[in-house]
This record gives sequence, C-alpha cells and structure tokens, in this order.
Amino acid sequence: MFRGRFVHTMDSKGRVSIPSGFRVELQRRSERAPILTNSDQCLLLYPYEDWCAFEERIVGLSSFDPDVLDFGRMMISGASECPIDAQGRILVPPVLREHARLEREAVIAGCGQRLELWDKGRFDANLQKTQARFLEISSAIANMAKLQKQQS
Repeated sequence: MFRGRFVHTMDSKGRVSIPSGFRVELQRRSERAPILTNSDQCLLLYPYEDWCAFEERIVGLSSFDPDVLDFGRMMISGASECPIDAQGRILVPPVLREHARLEREAVIAGCGQRLELWDKGRFDANLQKTQARFLEISSAIANMAKLQKQQS
C-alpha cells in the first residue's frame, strides 16, 4: 500500500522526484514503468500491473453507456508510461501537467493502491473541503460498510 504525503518541487522540464519509499514499492510491484494518467483534479500513478487490471475493468464495462465511454476515453487516452530515472524522478508529460495545473510545488500522496500527484494549492483546497465535511463523509462510509456486511 502507498500511504503518506510529500511535497516536492517540479523542475522546469516537468520532472518531479518520487519519494524513496514510494519508488521502492513501485519497483517492487513491477519491473515495468509506472503509468500516469489524469483524474478529476490530479494525476494518478499506478504500478504497471495494477494499471493493467484497472484498464481491463474499464474496458469490460458496457460500451453502450456514454458515461463509461467518456470515463474510459479520459483515463485510458491520458495514460502514459513514466519511467523512473536514475535520480528517482518521473517526467510528467505536458498535457498531464496542464490537466492537473501542476506548476512548481507538487504533492505526492499515497492513496492505497496508487499515488496521486497534485498541485499543492489544489491539494490544500481539496483537503480543506474534505476536512469540513469529515463527519458527513465518515457517516456515509460507515453506512456503505454496513450494507456490504449485510449483503455478504
């Protein structure tokens, strides 16, 4: 699992350092370069095999549902292999930097099976919104857990 968050500076070429613990886990889980893709307000970095499994799930959904097609188009067409260089950095492609509005300071957040790359200002704003709704969100998650338990 990936957990924790770190702030790193992106250089003028769009390279950002991946924290060493995250690098070790990415390289442990796959010999192939990790996959970086766009999401709502950030970028997602998956170990290669985890990305392939996620991609298979998307492709396996209904090709007649416009939302599925839109989601697949956004996630899969935005995906790019991002090898980790000798200094522990990845090069974030310009189109993905633009999508996430990544400029100088980037937050690399461990979120379970994947990493998220955020512009620091956007991350802070999102975290503040989440903190303001924490009790509401916690209650909704507890209710989902109860439903899952009842269904099993």
